[in-house]
Amino acid sequence: MLTSFRGVVQTLPHNFTHATMERTMLPTDILKHDVRAMSAAQRDQFFEEGCLVLEGAIDADWLARLRTATSEMIDKSRTVTKSDSTFVLEEGHCAQDPRLRRLTSPVTHHPTFWEFASSSPIVDVAADVCGPDVKFYHSKLNFKWPKGGQKFDWHQDIQAWPHTDYSPVTIGVYLDDCGPEQGPLLAVKGSHKEALRSMYDDAGNWVLRIDEDKMPENWQDDTISMTGPAGSLALLNCRVIHGSMRNASDAMRPLLLNVYSSADSMPYAFNPIPSAYDGTVVAGQPARVACHDPRGCELPPDWSKGYVGPWKHQETKADNASAM
Repeated sequence: MLTSFRGVVQTLPHNFTHATMERTMLPTDILKHDVRAMSAAQRDQFFEEGCLVLEGAIDADWLARLRTATSEMIDKSRTVTKSDSTFVLEEGHCAQDPRLRRLTSPVTHHPTFWEFASSSPIVDVAADVCGPDVKFYHSKLNFKWPKGGQKFDWHQDIQAWPHTDYSPVTIGVYLDDCGPEQGPLLAVKGSHKEALRSMYDDAGNWVLRIDEDKMPENWQDDTISMTGPAGSLALLNCRVIHGSMRNASDAMRPLLLNVYSSADSMPYAFNPIPSAYDGTVVAGQPARVACHDPRGCELPPDWSKGYVGPWKHQETKADNASAM
């Protein structure tokens, strides 16, 4: 079959049909596929609540490799004196006592992180909630140092990196045990079904924050603390409202976060954390047709002009409030 676009003749795949044009990977389509790494009940729970903890998903060997890679990157940060495109530093960071908020795009800086993101059991988990064809989007390794780690205000992710649908999922890996005092992820169950909130304040500043008076009704009753032992995965749909508190414990909380989407989900804003692996298909086949959810999505600032990270934007909100 031949088709043309602006005078360019293209050959469509031999198995192309008009039904191909209508194929999507919305939740109803995903649920038609067998699960690979979780139970059917767990997948149903994820789609119903927008969040899920899978304990024991990552084995001891993978955890050991990820911890080694993390330690090597922390050691590299000792020579860094101010935040840059790789390391986001916490106040008090120094060579003798490194304190990080984030390693940006760990898949770029250590091969173990990409091997894990592309070929570990996490890929099957992503396929269970994104469908059999899965793309990698970006990654970060967030830290909350003992007796520190800044609070992360309530927010939704997708407004920072909008896609043509709402299949993107963030899968967090607790590299160490994470209890309630360590600043675990907090999520509001069912909030992914609510209308998206604006990540801008009334003055038009991007603050990546939802004020409590704009939270869903009875949100306190629906908030869960996503704690778990080392090797647990914390899944967040891109629309679900979530945040975290400071680390009040004596133990560090390293949390590796990888974002995946259905292969037919297309980003339409600049990736704030780009890498050479952005858009790599890690399971199944590349998409030939994009999936378009009819619900719109707020656009972020133009990240191609620079991305300073979420904490800086939330500090801007606090600065504005204190000046009022």
